[in-house]
Amino acid sequence: MSATTTAERTPLPPVLWALMVGNFVIGTGVMVVPGTLTDISHSLGVSIPKAGQLITAAAILMGVGAPLFASLVAGWDRRRLLALSLVWYGLLTLACALAPSYPVLLVLRVLAVVSPAIFTPQAAASVGLLVEPHQRGRAITFIFLGWSVASVMGMPLSAFIGGTLGWRWAFGLVGVLALLSAAWVWRAMPDGVKPAALSRQAWGATLGSSALMMAVGVTLLSAFGQFTLFSYFAPYLLQTLGLSGGSLSLMFLWFGAFGLLGNVMLSRWIDRIGAPRAVLLTLGSMAVCLLLWPLGRLGIWQQALVLVPWALGCFSANSAQQARLVQLSPSLASATVALNTSAMYGGQAMGAALGGVMIAGGQMLQLHWVGLVVLGSAMALSVWAASRQMRPMVAT
Repeated sequence: MSATTTAERTPLPPVLWALMVGNFVIGTGVMVVPGTLTDISHSLGVSIPKAGQLITAAAILMGVGAPLFASLVAGWDRRRLLALSLVWYGLLTLACALAPSYPVLLVLRVLAVVSPAIFTPQAAASVGLLVEPHQRGRAITFIFLGWSVASVMGMPLSAFIGGTLGWRWAFGLVGVLALLSAAWVWRAMPDGVKPAALSRQAWGATLGSSALMMAVGVTLLSAFGQFTLFSYFAPYLLQTLGLSGGSLSLMFLWFGAFGLLGNVMLSRWIDRIGAPRAVLLTLGSMAVCLLLWPLGRLGIWQQALVLVPWALGCFSANSAQQARLVQLSPSLASATVALNTSAMYGGQAMGAALGGVMIAGGQMLQLHWVGLVVLGSAMALSVWAASRQMRPMVAT
């Protein structure tokens, strides 16, 4: 029996469900701003580009914080670390829901997203200590299903609540879910899970590896290309098709359903086709969407159909990237997953910032062309990274 067949038939440990749900809450919280951006803008009396700075500022903190926190929390027991990060997320997100003004909301939002900078990379880095080596690819893609489920349920629900009850209720829902998820992680996660501490030699080996750094660069460009437009889905769809409230949430639900499908398909096939090929396929799927993007302005159904290839590749691309990095060097997983998370959020910040500048200049309908060019660059870099041979490394 092959290792791939064994991996597919061996059940994953139940603790991964708690981590997957944790990622669902994290993902829902990260995407609650894009889903309610229009309502935040109207409620607090700020422009769409200024409201978009909530995405940029949070992404910068998450991008800078992921590798920094990876070193600071290296000696922490992961049960306590992951549960406490969700408690922090819940309390600060509830505080965001009560923010009296935009400046206060901006500060609270930046403080809240300390948790995504910790939870997602550290949950992924812990997988190597929770499953057998032949299950790593499947296990990592499984816990990242949480992000896809967030797009199916969390983001549409946030958009619906924001469009009916207001954005504060959407933030409040995320806060409550984070506290409940913290309790589950605390009960499910075993004591004593501590990935190897990140020594100076480990960081040196990671930063000195061209294969690893090029793979991280793929994530940066991928997020950059997507979030130039993705950050402004709500105002874009309002301007082009008049979608808001319930109709907007249905469009997000459609997007999320195919996002979940893409990640489920990836989790079943990644160990068979290989992570680098999976990355290229998912990036290519999103590029096709952006190439066809103008067709979406013809009507709601045309827009829904054009969104399908983007949704299929959106969340599965990052899952494949995480698996790619862990498989390249399992001993450096804590560092590489943290850097990959940093690159993902850094790309989001760059995309949201550029998109905001373009919208301020009246170029909202041109956002997809910029995204297409950047995604094309990500594909080229991914092919180049795959062509480089990785030398075996051992972190010390």
